[in-house]
Amino acid sequence: MPKLFKIGEYSIFFWSDEDGEPIHVHIIKGNPSLGATKVWLTKSGGVMVAHNKGKIPQHELNQLLDIISTRYFIICNKWKEHFESDDIKYYC
Repeated sequence: MPKLFKIGEYSIFFWSDEDGEPIHVHIIKGNPSLGATKVWLTKSGGVMVAHNKGKIPQHELNQLLDIISTRYFIICNKWKEHFESDDIKYYC
């Protein structure tokens, strides 16, 4: 489970068994768990909330999305490294 970075109290990560899925990250306050919020990275370089199971308040989520989008290329590179692939599948 690669932990990519922290933003305040929030951890940004992806699960190791997500190879083959469109590129995305999970956000959670505290330790990673299945109840984390899921965010897709789009082909155009943006981000899109898949679900907010972590119940992150909207104003905090908006700030997190802005920061994640600025780290888009870093996340893509980490995804490629971890899954040992030059190809990235996008949600949209």
